[in-house]
Amino acid sequence: MHPNTFRSDALLLLTATLWGFAFVAQRVGMEYLGPFTFNGIRFALGSLSLLPLLILTRKQARSAAQRILPEAPFKTKLTGSFLAGILLFLGASLQQIGLVYTTAGKAGFITGLYVVLVPILGLLWGQRVPTGTWLGALLAAFGLFFLSVTEKLTLELGDLLVLIGAFFWAGHVLVLGWLAPRMNSLKLALVQFSVCSLLSLVTALSIEVITLQGLIPAALPIVYGGVISVGVAYTLQVVAQRNADPAHASILLSMETVFAAVGGYLVLGETLSGRGLFGCALMLAGMLSSELSAYLFKPEPVFAERIKHANNR
Repeated sequence: MHPNTFRSDALLLLTATLWGFAFVAQRVGMEYLGPFTFNGIRFALGSLSLLPLLILTRKQARSAAQRILPEAPFKTKLTGSFLAGILLFLGASLQQIGLVYTTAGKAGFITGLYVVLVPILGLLWGQRVPTGTWLGALLAAFGLFFLSVTEKLTLELGDLLVLIGAFFWAGHVLVLGWLAPRMNSLKLALVQFSVCSLLSLVTALSIEVITLQGLIPAALPIVYGGVISVGVAYTLQVVAQRNADPAHASILLSMETVFAAVGGYLVLGETLSGRGLFGCALMLAGMLSSELSAYLFKPEPVFAERIKHANNR
């Protein structure tokens, strides 16, 4: 293996680890703060943490060679960035509220379903869906059944909220897949995080009680969720994918779901039944099938870009 490839794979695996353990931080944060307060502060920190990277890469961003497609008009970029921020707000809010009622591990796997949902929702844009994606969707659906559906054939509230959020994550990825190749991806991330933070804080001020007593013990989870999961992990992803093989990236970044479960077990003492573990295995197989088929069948840019720009959270 080429040294650069090994380095990129290692950085991508570290990125997936940081994202996976972010579910633990989000779960812990819910013990002290409301979900909108947590997300509002978290994404504000995430926005600020991207500023150094934006400054350091400004020269590269000016190069036309860095763009896959011609740059979009300013109005289109602004509108698209705000739309991405709104979808991010909806997906992150449902995920965060869901974490009040479910475990970090289950939330990680259910959120990961966006990988399968993206190409399926892409049918609305006339995109072709490879056979492997349909297989992945089927495996993921069976996996979700074993993971989340109770013996009474009901879906638990937390899992349902996270599942609905996965559809918004998928919509978010589709918007990014179209917009990111047409503008500076760091500026796009900065605007969407800022919009998400603003909407979250406005909602928090309207329906939640924010106290200093709640903010102090939640400081570490918020910093991890904002600075480490967003700023540091996003920077690692940008660096790693300069030399990463797309198929390697898809597999390694999908491991985020596994690390969410590992983190939930190690830090929070969360466990899954044999039925739940079987469901997780099926879901992971479905995600990997969807990702690998996307690259093997050489998809259009919206799918080829989704891994590179999807996980900026």
